[in-house]
Amino acid sequence: MEVGFDTVGNATIIAYDRGPVLVTDPWLRGSAYFGSWTFSHQVPDEQMLAASSCPYVWVSHGHPDHLSSESLRLLKIKTLLLPDHVGSRIADDLRNEGYDVQVLHDKRWYKLSDRIRILCLADYNQDGILLIDINGRLVVNFNDSSERGWGQFVRKVIQQFPISFLLRLSGYGDADMINIFNESGERLLPVQAAHRLPVGNEIAVMMRDLRANHFIPFSSMHRYQRSDSVWADEHTTGLEDYAVGFDSRAGILLPAFIRYDCLTDTCQTLNPPEQERRIHRPEEFGDNWSDLLEADELLAVRNYFTGIEHLGDHFDYFNFRIGGRDNIVELGKGKYDRAITFAVPRNSLMTAIRHHIFDDLLIGNFMRTTLHGKFGNAGLYPDFTPYVTKYADNGLARSKEELAEYFRKYMQRAPFEYLRGRVRNAAKDVIRDRFAADSSTYRLARRAYHLIKASPFS
Repeated sequence: MEVGFDTVGNATIIAYDRGPVLVTDPWLRGSAYFGSWTFSHQVPDEQMLAASSCPYVWVSHGHPDHLSSESLRLLKIKTLLLPDHVGSRIADDLRNEGYDVQVLHDKRWYKLSDRIRILCLADYNQDGILLIDINGRLVVNFNDSSERGWGQFVRKVIQQFPISFLLRLSGYGDADMINIFNESGERLLPVQAAHRLPVGNEIAVMMRDLRANHFIPFSSMHRYQRSDSVWADEHTTGLEDYAVGFDSRAGILLPAFIRYDCLTDTCQTLNPPEQERRIHRPEEFGDNWSDLLEADELLAVRNYFTGIEHLGDHFDYFNFRIGGRDNIVELGKGKYDRAITFAVPRNSLMTAIRHHIFDDLLIGNFMRTTLHGKFGNAGLYPDFTPYVTKYADNGLARSKEELAEYFRKYMQRAPFEYLRGRVRNAAKDVIRDRFAADSSTYRLARRAYHLIKASPFS
């Protein structure tokens, strides 16, 4: 192809200008989340070769279906492009492994070839957005990102291009910890998964919000393969699900795997074969559910969680049920009537603790999480997940002083956008926390929220 792009794998774009130039989030080999995830579809040999030939690799964030160490090792020596995340954990780790790393400043266009340039945005949730101008067509790679202040800026850029493509996570929500229960043993599924709300409706809302005229399903092309997580397969999103409920007045919904020619504006559907279905035992990934926690390991777990100061102001204790035995980490000591039990294999827990990747346990959906006491409908949000997995693990902000400095740095970059994002997401958290997900009040509030976002004055 002379100039254009392919979409393959989970969240991979390959951009061409007289040959392969850029590949994004190349998860091309291996599994993710302690072996829990594999690909829904194979990456064709042609695209595998093209990805390995790209001089530039962009990585959005640290999740292993986006930052795959095994896949990076397959690629030839190249320049790794990263969002400018506060804490610089990913950049520092990759440099320590010998990679050539370039951090991209926010809102700045970088020219990669005669007809390809990119602009990157980093947000305080440690996610990254990439805008790719390919011969005057704009590809908007939102991957797993939610709008956290950058929406108005992205809308203005999109409006400068007659042809735009929005690539963004959508679906039933299995990729954000759905193996979660209340004290009665009832699973607390997100509203999308529990009611299988039409995914196409969600896509149309996102397109209208950002003013993009094409949408490509993205960043959700996986299936489960561990025997203790394969139950979650029923909540993944199939290729046929994206069109259900889609309003064509919002624009054009394209297939997930395509080749788009940016000279002729023609689209070819790629039809990669589905990944062969195989179920693996947890032991194949080092996990034995009967293993017990050693005393020094419990100390490491305790130090990890007590070092995140925010948790002590919101939770009484965490219980880690390892090998059927309870291990208590005290926090607020009875002040808040809120606690969490995590039932999880010893090996994956300690790997997550040692490497500060607790989000990998949540997303893997083999760890069983039980909420005790006063929790709203939002479950682990907003007081657990972002503070542990985003701000502490990836942003390196564990104390209250470090957290204040972390947010101050993001606010300094773009004060108005930052405050807009914080206010909007606080409002979303209130809606999610206060109203039952299957209530008419929740649906009305959610609709009002999206209408406000999509208004021209937003």
